[in-house]
Amino acid sequence: MCVEVLRLPILFLEEIGRMTLFFLETLIQSFRPPYRFGLLLRAMEFVGVGSLFIIVLTGFSTGAIMALQFIYALGIIQGETMVGGSVALSLSRELSPVLAALMVTGRAGSAMATELGTMRVTEQIDAMETMAVNPVQYLVVPRLWASTIMMPVLTVLFSLVGMAGCYLVSVKWVGVDYGMFMKIIREWMDPWDMWIGIIKALVFGMTFALISCYRGFNASGGARGVGRATTSAVVISSVMIFVLDYILTALMF
Repeated sequence: MCVEVLRLPILFLEEIGRMTLFFLETLIQSFRPPYRFGLLLRAMEFVGVGSLFIIVLTGFSTGAIMALQFIYALGIIQGETMVGGSVALSLSRELSPVLAALMVTGRAGSAMATELGTMRVTEQIDAMETMAVNPVQYLVVPRLWASTIMMPVLTVLFSLVGMAGCYLVSVKWVGVDYGMFMKIIREWMDPWDMWIGIIKALVFGMTFALISCYRGFNASGGARGVGRATTSAVVISSVMIFVLDYILTALMF
């Protein structure tokens, strides 16, 4: 039992090393011909366009719910007019990149791990290597860069839809003054607040795509192994999103 506990840090470091080498191999293959722009566009459509519904639904709900909560909290000090600026800052800096990344991880990241894991256990990846097609370049590179490119776009959309929900609840329903609502947003918001969310989205997109592709690419054990790879990909990606969010927030505070 004691030996097994002592081996855990070693196994963890080995896994980190293998994932780092996988990431470096992906970066190297990104700059080697042939450049498969068709696969990149297809992956961007899958990650971005395919996630629009869940992003719009989650963003609108988040903005509306936060508006109600802030109106209640700020109402204690007669500060309901500050709801717009409070929600805008919360969405742009924290909630939009984190929640959008979690939603896309659950949808697109799990699909990446499942698809690559199925190809691994059915020996399709081995067949690609036999035909002199680099599987990392063909399967991983488009997914990694598509997620990195599309996550900032989805994050900005999340913020816009969230503010629409906040506006409808606070101005149209509760009756917060529209002029003060917009005035506080203009005074409190800064372009850097949006850039913080975009930078986080870039990191989160690359992170969940890398982990999902790595777990699927190295799946083993048949259908059960694919299930384990998919589950671990979503769980590890979600945890890493929160860990990286704290680190990035501390660096850019």
